[in-house]
Amino acid sequence: MEKQALHRGRLIDHIGLVVRDLAASKDFYSAVFGALNIPMGGADKSNFWADELFVSTSDSEEVQGELTGRHHLAFQAQDRAMVDAFHRAALAHGARDNGAPGERSYRPGYYAAFVLDPDGNNIEAVFRGEAHRSAPSVRITRGAGGGAA
Repeated sequence: MEKQALHRGRLIDHIGLVVRDLAASKDFYSAVFGALNIPMGGADKSNFWADELFVSTSDSEEVQGELTGRHHLAFQAQDRAMVDAFHRAALAHGARDNGAPGERSYRPGYYAAFVLDPDGNNIEAVFRGEAHRSAPSVRITRGAGGGAA
């Protein structure tokens, strides 16, 4: 049996986002993740996921959550063109504009775009300037004890 490779950063293990219409949200997030070069991880009848983000219906056994809305998620972009592509893809797949691509006053070099997803969550793509990553992600493997990663 092939082991599932996990890639994680340092702070967030996972985020669960509960949505009204799973199909509409899957269409939206598939499009923006495609623009950001983030592969979809998988899907089942009540969920879909990419990296640390799990999007689910309110009756999902895993999430057991309520639709609350008003979340802000900011996805990393590799360059300004990727922020622009995110914004175009989002608007073409059910998002409402919440801030066109451009420099923000938060700090020098902060280039971002904002949209509202089908549930009204504030979704952002941001490029903070040229940077070199030591690795694209952290690869986690199961230890000899067989514990969950």
